[in-house]
Amino acid sequence: MNSQKKYKQTLSLEFFPPRTDAGMEKLKNVITELSPMNPEYISVTYGAGGTTQEKTMETVSYLQQHTNFSAAPHLTCVGATEDSINALLDQYQALGIDRIVALRGDLPSGMMDPGEFKYASDLVKFIKDTRGEAFKLEVAAYPETHPQARNCDIGMKWFKHKVEQGADAAITQYFFNIDSYLYFVDNCERNGIDLPIVPGIMPITNYENLIRFSEGCGAEVPRWLKCRLESFEDDKESLIAFGKDVVMDMCQKLLDAGAPGIHFYSMNQTQPVLDIAQSLTFKEA
Repeated sequence: MNSQKKYKQTLSLEFFPPRTDAGMEKLKNVITELSPMNPEYISVTYGAGGTTQEKTMETVSYLQQHTNFSAAPHLTCVGATEDSINALLDQYQALGIDRIVALRGDLPSGMMDPGEFKYASDLVKFIKDTRGEAFKLEVAAYPETHPQARNCDIGMKWFKHKVEQGADAAITQYFFNIDSYLYFVDNCERNGIDLPIVPGIMPITNYENLIRFSEGCGAEVPRWLKCRLESFEDDKESLIAFGKDVVMDMCQKLLDAGAPGIHFYSMNQTQPVLDIAQSLTFKEA
């Protein structure tokens, strides 16, 4: 973990773009309620093949123009062209955005050709080649191995390649096993990879949703945690309280071990993200 301990510990959030006007108004309230967290930036997701492009731009524009927060739009390259990426980068620069979460994205149903960019590493290289240092580029990391990698070594090989194309920092897929993160960072160090690797954290608020999300992205929910959550059945209040304690403890242990911050997958909710964040102790810069 020595590579991580030299970085300032920061806090950041992820939102998804609302699909309706009512959803946008709700998100504005959530942003106001989460303002005491003072996040370094707020990332905004981008659907497969750019399916939420318009809403992503609307949300990012609101954050940049009407709040004190810095927006970091997700940018997926599957199905994109160099011209379409350039057009988005022009818009983001005009808004004063200087950070992007560069991702491959998933192929939309029925799409066979990924387009001009096959991997996130291609997108990272393109942005660095064409925009230089105009954007800080965040990329995805997978402590439990990318779900499409045949094994850990291959997953690490491709992560290193992505970093070498110009990534500035990484955000992990969420996990509930701290050892998976610690081992991943140690493995990065053994492979000469040195950049901030921020743990992505998913608060626990709904058992069924958590299991569904985890199965879709390859994140492991430990058996002990799954069994404990199942025991609450319809007692949602107790499940949320228990989940909050579990995540609080995990986050503090990660910070104490030297992780360079926490990135919360907020799911556009105020609680328990705010409670968890306010309970944490960050090291002095």
